[in-house]
Amino acid sequence: MFDLQSVLWLTLIVLSIYYWRGALLVKERAFIAAQRRCAEMEVQLLDETIYLRRIWFRRNDRGILSLWRAFYFEFTVSGSDRYFGRVIMLGRNITHVELDPHRVH
Repeated sequence: MFDLQSVLWLTLIVLSIYYWRGALLVKERAFIAAQRRCAEMEVQLLDETIYLRRIWFRRNDRGILSLWRAFYFEFTVSGSDRYFGRVIMLGRNITHVELDPHRVH
């Protein structure tokens, strides 16, 4: 019925879908964190988007190996200048959200 190659391909497809679904959920959490920080700092999140810039393996506080991700986004204060911000995540937890130095209104 199934040979070893079919089982391996099926496993690869299932693992890929699992990772993709988890990555979308993590990106959504990062986007919400970026929106909140921009609202707190009274700046405008540009393009309503964030993007994954870096990914690596790191250990969390309990010593468990997790994916470390750095999502970047752009924001503006006045509409004429653009600055970068970052959402750093370890696993599914937000480590911190930082904004580049920028002018205040």
